[in-house]
Amino acid sequence: MSHSMLARSKTRMINVKRTSHLPAKIKGRDCITIRSLRLHIQQLQLHSDVDKGDGKVKYVLSGEGATSIFTIDENTGDIHATKRLDREAQAYYTLQAQAVDRLTNLPVEPRSEFVVKVQDINDNEPKFLDGPYLAGVPEMSPLGTMVVQVAATDADDPTYGNSARVVYSIIHGQPYFSVEPKTGVIRTALPNMDRETRDQYVLVIQAKDMVGQMGGLSGTTSVTVTLTDVNDNPPRFTHKSYQYTVLESLPVQSVVARIKAADADIGSNAEMDYRIMDGDGPGMFNITTDEDTQDGVIILLKPLDFETKSSFSLRIEATNRNIDSNFLSLGPFSDTTSVKVTVEDVNEPPVFSTALSKMVVSEDAKVGSSIGRVSAHDPDTSNNGIRYSIDRNTDLERFFNVDALSGVISTAKPLDREANSVHNLTIFAIESQDPTQIGKGITLITVLDINDNAPVFAIDYETLLCENAMPGQVIQTISAVDKDEPLSGHRFYFALAASVAGNLNFTLRDNKDNTASILTKRGGFRRREQPVYRLPVLIVDSGSPALSSTNTLSVRVCDCDSDGVALSCGAVAYTATGLSTGALLAILGCIITLLVMVLLIVTMRRRKKEPLILEEERDIRENIVRYDDEGGGEEDTEAFDMVTLRNLNVIRDPNVRRDVTPDTPTFFHYPSTTRPSYKSLPDNVVFREFIWERLKDADVDPSAPPYDSLQTYAFEGSGSVAESLSSLESLSTDSDQNYDYLSNWGPRFKKLADLYGNSDGTSVFS
Repeated sequence: MSHSMLARSKTRMINVKRTSHLPAKIKGRDCITIRSLRLHIQQLQLHSDVDKGDGKVKYVLSGEGATSIFTIDENTGDIHATKRLDREAQAYYTLQAQAVDRLTNLPVEPRSEFVVKVQDINDNEPKFLDGPYLAGVPEMSPLGTMVVQVAATDADDPTYGNSARVVYSIIHGQPYFSVEPKTGVIRTALPNMDRETRDQYVLVIQAKDMVGQMGGLSGTTSVTVTLTDVNDNPPRFTHKSYQYTVLESLPVQSVVARIKAADADIGSNAEMDYRIMDGDGPGMFNITTDEDTQDGVIILLKPLDFETKSSFSLRIEATNRNIDSNFLSLGPFSDTTSVKVTVEDVNEPPVFSTALSKMVVSEDAKVGSSIGRVSAHDPDTSNNGIRYSIDRNTDLERFFNVDALSGVISTAKPLDREANSVHNLTIFAIESQDPTQIGKGITLITVLDINDNAPVFAIDYETLLCENAMPGQVIQTISAVDKDEPLSGHRFYFALAASVAGNLNFTLRDNKDNTASILTKRGGFRRREQPVYRLPVLIVDSGSPALSSTNTLSVRVCDCDSDGVALSCGAVAYTATGLSTGALLAILGCIITLLVMVLLIVTMRRRKKEPLILEEERDIRENIVRYDDEGGGEEDTEAFDMVTLRNLNVIRDPNVRRDVTPDTPTFFHYPSTTRPSYKSLPDNVVFREFIWERLKDADVDPSAPPYDSLQTYAFEGSGSVAESLSSLESLSTDSDQNYDYLSNWGPRFKKLADLYGNSDGTSVFS
């Protein structure tokens, strides 16, 4: 399609950049550049050579943005932009234009395509996408040290003009820092900035497009710069000397004092070590570092004694752990101070000359024998008297005594080394002038052994002898134990007792190693002849004097297999061929006893009285039948007539025939043809008459059982002046009766009188 293209605006001229003049006809694809104007409407015009201006040609626009952003006047070919164009949203639009016959809609020329390119203008300010910034730089850094680099972005076209060319400047933060205009690198502008003076700076950085020229758009961001610490400050004690006072009773490993060297640095740069350089009393104190506070903690290593030394002088040094070689010129990074520790005297308890005393005593020592002596003194004064005693919690059985004045320990009871070989006693030393001051000492008393226990068998031996044992066969090896403990060790001697030394069955052989063997002298042992042999063995120790004991060894004869394993031991039971006389008498006695018991049971059953009725009938009378019928209240007039439960005058018909009339008289006599109204009788008489009437009914009842039975009746008295308040009689009374008399019955019926006693009472429940 041949066409000419003109660019114009109704309000302002629109620049259309082209590389050459428009020819009369353009084929293929055209590119039109439109400046991005957001406040004005753009207009282009298309014209076909076929169009003679007679209205037969219609222009049609299609493609990207057609009808939504661009519209075309079908008569004139004018193209309008209906919305603001934003290059940052879309930079190109591809459109197709065609001239068609208005009547047939057939194209009069081929479709032509052209591209509309939106030309950029400076309508976006630079933005710091990563801001605000946080940065740090070491204190005392040299001039020009890089801190951080900031970057701003501009959404405008960087290839067109200077709209996206940004330069940086610092608005706030001078003269401490500077920024490179093109790169945005922030550097220190002053050397040796001290963190201890000021540790934080807030900078404001501006980014401006159009290379910073007038009319350019700008954006800002903040940069917080923190000076990080370096070890540029040595530790310093605030005083050249310190003085502390402690009590001489201060326990070992206790804190004597805390000192601190001041360091303006922080963190690891303020960490320091303390040491004692010199001083009197070596080994008395130590100093460590409290890692939380960096204090120097002086600790006591040995007990203090005012009487021996009353003061100590120390020289202490504090040194930084982490020294930076770049700042050695600011040193030295250590400092020293003097510390004087004064010891205060306290009233101390007595002190034993030996904290642990060891004594020995023979276990055969007589009661009252002296064992040894303990000694204590008052460290405060030499003239103060001391009294001694034993802590009875360490001598519960009171084996020992101590002389209160001299401290001599003696026996109070006979000792037994085998029961307790070592006694651990706590001795108290108490000041005479101040009994609250008590010193403690430990005395170990070892009881020396004497030979006072005879040897015995090591265990309870169970010796088995096979019937087929051969002469000279070892049937048991025995050993012995002795509670005594001689220094040279035990040596036991074994022999048969003199009473059995010449027996023909067994012999004993001493093995000379504290054991002995039991051997048979013959064979042919039989259980039937003798199932058990008891062999007394004499055991003698090597003590001085020697002690001995006789122990009995039981030898049981057993039936063994071919391997010598015992199958059965002890006496052989004889098989009985008949019952003895004693057994027969015992069986006969049992039979007679059983017969007597059977006769007694039969006699008792015959004398037992038979019951008048069967248990089944008794069970019938004792059964309880429950009916879960629930009444309907006052309104239930059909289920049950509840009036008869209360009105005694209608309970019985006096004309009902009685086959049997009881002879029990009534308390009130009245003609037999008429019965009085129960309401006219007192309550106690009413109750009696009611019970007599029920008794008569039960007596004449032909279905009643021939024994006494219990019948329960529910009866309500009629003695109240107000008569019954129960709802049981509600059906037989008039609901419109007058209740004015209730007001005359006193305060107890006041509430009922208020509800029912007035003429308007019915309105209460209306």
